[in-house]
Amino acid sequence: MSMPWWDTLGLKREKLSHLHFYFRDVVFGKNATVVRVTTSTNRSSSLLFSDVIFIDDLLTIEPDVNLRMVGKTQGAYALVSLNELSLLMVISFAFTKGKYNSSTLSVLRCNEIFSAVREMPIVGGSGLFRFA
Repeated sequence: MSMPWWDTLGLKREKLSHLHFYFRDVVFGKNATVVRVTTSTNRSSSLLFSDVIFIDDLLTIEPDVNLRMVGKTQGAYALVSLNELSLLMVISFAFTKGKYNSSTLSVLRCNEIFSAVREMPIVGGSGLFRFA
Protein backbone atom coordinates (compact mmCIF):
# COMPACT_ATOMS: atom_id res chain seq x y z
CA MET A 1 0.00 0.00 0.00
CA SER A 2 1.44 3.41 -0.94
CA MET A 3 1.86 6.19 1.61
CA PRO A 4 -0.51 9.20 1.62
CA TRP A 5 0.70 12.24 -0.40
CA TRP A 6 1.08 14.36 2.76
CA ASP A 7 3.61 11.91 4.19
CA THR A 8 5.82 12.50 1.13
CA LEU A 9 5.98 16.24 2.02
CA GLY A 10 7.37 15.61 5.48
CA LEU A 11 4.34 17.18 7.16
CA LYS A 12 4.05 16.59 10.86
CA ARG A 13 1.14 16.71 13.22
CA GLU A 14 -0.47 20.16 13.34
CA LYS A 15 0.97 22.35 16.08
CA LEU A 16 -0.43 25.57 17.53
CA SER A 17 1.91 28.47 18.36
CA HIS A 18 0.91 31.70 20.07
CA LEU A 19 3.12 34.61 18.96
CA HIS A 20 3.09 38.12 20.34
CA PHE A 21 5.35 40.74 18.76
CA TYR A 22 5.42 44.35 17.56
CA PHE A 23 6.55 46.18 14.47
CA ARG A 24 6.31 49.90 13.93
CA ASP A 25 6.60 51.99 10.80
CA VAL A 26 8.89 54.99 11.31
CA VAL A 27 7.58 57.43 8.71
CA PHE A 28 9.76 60.51 9.30
CA GLY A 29 13.35 61.30 10.26
CA LYS A 30 16.78 59.98 9.47
CA ASN A 31 15.86 56.49 10.76
CA ALA A 32 12.68 56.13 8.69
CA THR A 33 11.69 52.54 7.92
CA VAL A 34 9.03 53.47 5.34
CA VAL A 35 9.54 54.75 1.80
CA ARG A 36 6.73 55.83 -0.53
CA VAL A 37 7.77 54.64 -4.01
CA THR A 38 4.77 55.81 -6.05
CA THR A 39 2.19 58.55 -5.69
CA SER A 40 -0.78 59.21 -7.92
CA THR A 41 -0.75 62.50 -9.80
CA ASN A 42 -4.55 62.46 -9.89
CA ARG A 43 -5.64 63.44 -6.37
CA SER A 44 -9.41 63.39 -6.73
CA SER A 45 -9.79 62.40 -3.07
CA SER A 46 -8.03 63.25 0.16
CA LEU A 47 -6.95 59.62 0.59
CA LEU A 48 -3.76 58.37 -0.95
CA PHE A 49 -5.33 55.81 -3.30
CA SER A 50 -2.72 54.04 -5.47
CA ASP A 51 0.30 54.95 -3.35
CA VAL A 52 2.80 52.11 -2.85
CA ILE A 53 5.00 52.01 0.23
CA PHE A 54 7.88 49.71 1.13
CA ILE A 55 8.75 48.90 4.74
CA ASP A 56 11.76 47.52 6.58
CA ASP A 57 10.78 47.54 10.26
CA LEU A 58 12.26 46.03 13.39
CA LEU A 59 10.34 43.18 15.00
CA THR A 60 10.37 43.36 18.82
CA ILE A 61 8.80 41.51 21.73
CA GLU A 62 7.86 44.77 23.48
CA PRO A 63 6.17 47.93 22.11
CA ASP A 64 9.39 49.94 22.64
CA VAL A 65 11.45 49.70 19.44
CA ASN A 66 14.65 50.11 21.49
CA LEU A 67 14.04 46.86 23.37
CA ARG A 68 14.87 43.31 22.38
CA MET A 69 14.76 42.88 18.60
CA VAL A 70 13.77 39.40 17.40
CA GLY A 71 13.66 40.01 13.65
CA LYS A 72 12.58 42.19 10.73
CA THR A 73 9.29 42.95 9.04
CA GLN A 74 9.75 43.64 5.35
CA GLY A 75 7.29 44.13 2.54
CA ALA A 76 4.95 46.53 0.79
CA TYR A 77 1.66 48.34 1.33
CA ALA A 78 -0.53 49.59 -1.49
CA LEU A 79 -3.46 51.91 -0.78
CA VAL A 80 -6.26 50.16 -2.65
CA SER A 81 -9.55 51.82 -1.77
CA LEU A 82 -11.10 54.98 -3.18
CA ASN A 83 -13.47 55.40 -0.22
CA GLU A 84 -11.63 54.29 2.92
CA LEU A 85 -8.13 53.79 4.25
CA SER A 86 -7.41 50.22 3.17
CA LEU A 87 -3.95 48.78 2.60
CA LEU A 88 -3.11 45.73 0.57
CA MET A 89 -0.34 44.34 2.78
CA VAL A 90 2.30 41.94 1.48
CA ILE A 91 4.71 41.46 4.35
CA SER A 92 7.15 38.92 5.72
CA PHE A 93 8.14 38.48 9.34
CA ALA A 94 11.72 37.16 9.43
CA PHE A 95 12.81 35.99 12.87
CA THR A 96 16.53 36.32 13.64
CA LYS A 97 16.73 35.46 17.35
CA GLY A 98 15.42 32.93 19.84
CA LYS A 99 13.38 29.80 19.23
CA TYR A 100 12.15 30.95 15.79
CA ASN A 101 15.57 32.05 14.44
CA SER A 102 15.74 31.60 10.63
CA SER A 103 11.96 31.09 10.39
CA THR A 104 9.55 33.34 8.49
CA LEU A 105 5.83 34.04 8.21
CA SER A 106 4.20 35.71 5.20
CA VAL A 107 0.96 37.74 5.26
CA LEU A 108 -1.23 38.92 2.37
CA ARG A 109 -4.50 40.81 2.91
CA CYS A 110 -6.37 44.07 2.58
CA ASN A 111 -6.15 45.76 5.97
CA GLU A 112 -9.02 48.17 6.60
CA ILE A 113 -7.26 50.49 9.04
CA PHE A 114 -10.31 51.85 10.84
CA SER A 115 -11.96 48.46 11.41
CA ALA A 116 -12.10 47.65 15.13
CA VAL A 117 -11.27 43.98 14.54
CA ARG A 118 -8.96 42.76 11.81
CA GLU A 119 -7.60 39.34 11.03
CA MET A 120 -4.45 38.92 8.96
CA PRO A 121 -4.09 35.48 7.35
CA ILE A 122 -0.73 33.79 7.13
CA VAL A 123 -0.22 32.50 3.60
CA GLY A 124 3.07 30.72 4.10
CA GLY A 125 6.18 30.29 6.14
CA SER A 126 9.60 28.71 6.38
CA GLY A 127 11.74 27.05 9.02
CA LEU A 128 9.59 26.18 12.05
CA PHE A 129 6.62 27.74 10.23
CA ARG A 130 6.96 25.67 7.05
CA PHE A 131 3.52 24.96 5.58
CA ALA A 132 1.90 27.57 7.86
